[in-house]
Amino acid sequence: MSSNNTDAKIKVDAYFNKEQPFKQGIAFLRKIALNTELTETCKWGAPVYTINNKNVIGILAFKHHFGIWFYNGALLKDPKKVLLNAQEGKTKAMRHWKFLAVNDINKETVTDYILEAIENQKKGIEVTFTKNTDVKIPEILTGALDKNIDLKRKFNSFTPYKQKEFITYINEAKRDATKLNRLAKCITLIQDGIGLHDKYRK
Repeated sequence: MSSNNTDAKIKVDAYFNKEQPFKQGIAFLRKIALNTELTETCKWGAPVYTINNKNVIGILAFKHHFGIWFYNGALLKDPKKVLLNAQEGKTKAMRHWKFLAVNDINKETVTDYILEAIENQKKGIEVTFTKNTDVKIPEILTGALDKNIDLKRKFNSFTPYKQKEFITYINEAKRDATKLNRLAKCITLIQDGIGLHDKYRK
């Protein structure tokens, strides 16, 4: 096992072993996920399950609920109508299935959803984002990127969709002071390799 895989396992185990109200629930979801061909890893500090190095699902616990995040959940058939969009109008692909107690989990149904997500990923069925050429990059962002080659490289490593989120966030500010504050926030996230709305995608 490589050092990266070892580090990921340590982080994932720590996530599941942490004492919190939904420890039993996420452990059950983990068991279901590991009974498929998904590979367990750690991304953004949380358990993520992949196929061919592509994100398929994540398992997370929050203050009032826990659940599964399907990275391309918008394409699932969802016969039980359980998948939710965390940010209507903003989140295009990701959907989450929220649970309040371990007894809410039906192993067979959850497995069916995960298997469909795996098959979609294997076939390359994903939500695609087209680059919107009508979105104008604000001059203050262009200036910041031109002054810092490393920052520009990191910005260019984001998907067009995530680049657009940064651009829109700055452009929507009405006042110059607000634009500068938003630019500072974006620069910090870009330097850390974090998308503007990644915390909602976990």
